[in-house]
Amino acid sequence: MPLFWKPYKSDATQFIDSLKQRDPQLESRQREGRALLWDRQQDRDAQQEFRDGRVAQKPYVYQTKA
Repeated sequence: MPLFWKPYKSDATQFIDSLKQRDPQLESRQREGRALLWDRQQDRDAQQEFRDGRVAQKPYVYQTKA
């Protein structure tokens, strides 16, 4: 390996790194935003009711009942 070799960084990675350098709290705010919508406790009873209430789909949904 030559002495002048340095690891490749894509343009996207360089852009994200520069964003993080300009705004050090960016990652923590992203985690807070994610917690608002995705990182929540699940209601297992409600999920089971949704599963039980599903109606089986026909193999070909556009076929008439003729």
